[in-house]
Amino acid sequence: MTTTSNPQAAQPAESAGPTEPAGPVEGAQPARPGRDIPDNVRNVLVIMTDQHRTDTIGCLGNPHAQTPVIDAMGENGFAFTNCYTPTAICTPARASLLTGKLPRKHQVLANPEWNIAYQTAIPLGTWTYTQALRDHGYNVGIVGKYHCGPNLPDQFGMDDDSYWGAENPVGNEKYVAWLEKNNLPPVKAHDLWRGKLPGNRDGHIIAARLDQPEEATFERFLADRAIEKLREYAADWKKDSKPFSLDVHFFGPHLPYFLPDEWFDLIDPETVTLPENFGDSLIGKPPIQQNYATYWSTSSFTNEQWKKLIAVYWGYVAMIDFEIGRIMDVARELGVLDDTAVFFCADHGEFTGSHRMNDKGPAMYDDIYNVPFIAHIPGVSTVGRSDAFTSLIDLPATVLDIAGLDPSLVEDGRSIVDLTRGQEVPDWRENIVCEFHGHHFPLQQRMLRTRDFKLVVNHESINELYDLRVDPAEMNNVYTVPVYDQIRRELATELYRQLRERGDHSFAKWMAAMTDFDIPLVNTARSDLDKVLSD
Repeated sequence: MTTTSNPQAAQPAESAGPTEPAGPVEGAQPARPGRDIPDNVRNVLVIMTDQHRTDTIGCLGNPHAQTPVIDAMGENGFAFTNCYTPTAICTPARASLLTGKLPRKHQVLANPEWNIAYQTAIPLGTWTYTQALRDHGYNVGIVGKYHCGPNLPDQFGMDDDSYWGAENPVGNEKYVAWLEKNNLPPVKAHDLWRGKLPGNRDGHIIAARLDQPEEATFERFLADRAIEKLREYAADWKKDSKPFSLDVHFFGPHLPYFLPDEWFDLIDPETVTLPENFGDSLIGKPPIQQNYATYWSTSSFTNEQWKKLIAVYWGYVAMIDFEIGRIMDVARELGVLDDTAVFFCADHGEFTGSHRMNDKGPAMYDDIYNVPFIAHIPGVSTVGRSDAFTSLIDLPATVLDIAGLDPSLVEDGRSIVDLTRGQEVPDWRENIVCEFHGHHFPLQQRMLRTRDFKLVVNHESINELYDLRVDPAEMNNVYTVPVYDQIRRELATELYRQLRERGDHSFAKWMAAMTDFDIPLVNTARSDLDKVLSD
């Protein structure tokens, strides 16, 4: 684990005015003994984007990105370069964030829109970190995308200003009323970019130009709603020392990329270099990946058109960055930044042509599993970055830690507070396991990612092994290359061990029977017949 930091930067962020330390919250549980966080730092602001690649952000390595607000978070906070989503699908990833559990455990395994015979709602009565905060005396709210099924946020301890859908719900009555109230034009678009399916049929819409100014976009609407809620919560904090936890979840930059002209054309396509894996032949890989390339019509665009589409995607990120800036300006104006831990993250990434695919799906590449994760905890965080393996499920554990609650209430995550100090944390992960259960149809995959290698086990197709030391773009599947036999067996053994440990028994049993490594087959069904077998 490599950490770089500037300890002198662990001072409170500059704010518009002084803030009083928070006193005890009436009716709240006592803070956890040993809480090593300044007493005034009680509030939490989580800003989440959807389907957001890490390489679209300036402070994470893109010199052509226009993300000054997120960059400031990274340059004045702590960035985790090896953060991974537990699964690269919206609803299961978000359910993991709320429940603190891996998808296999919370059982919400697919987006509700596709209805592929999985559970798509968090059951009522499920423990969530948001309800724990509410019970601890917090104002807890969400503005924006929820996407965790029909059991809504108010049933899990949150003030609910969420909106239904996988994409911007531009027909929502609140948004339409907001447009009318502010004399703003309704949503219309032109210059549609869409691929072609076999038979020259129209494929998916990837991008379009909005016939609206930026101030009429759904992103502006969400930011306005977030600012309104932030003002309400800040007033309670200033008056009664009532802490808050506010989630602001943007729908973008999830495709399709519908943008006003000034953002559609913000990034010069000539500054875009197509990723190395853009030309992936997909030879020697699971055939489903080629099918997905066809499904998304990626080959129907020229390289120059793909540069423009990627530039538009970066423009979408820039537009959201602008709206995040408006929210942060109000937080600064209200004088709450010294008292508020701020986090920026995404639920998963996006292909945007990498490996000849779009969106996300049954391919466990870093393009969609590696996500941005930036933290600033006043008086705690150094300025720096770490390549420690972190997970979205570490976020709720961290929030509980800040609130003075026991982070171990989060079953599958750990607090990153000490990591943001630039400290080495004993027994931290040396690798990370992710899972996939299907998107348009059920399909099982498991992945073990180390610093040097990635193993993907596909239960009905070719397994994958990538040597990230020489192939960071994950182009060459070396699973069957003899020189990697020992590495493959070691990785498979470790993946099997972790799957057993986390209760993923059926997949582990399949691995034991179908993968070449020295592990005895265990009947995890625990049949009574096991007891009558002699040695």
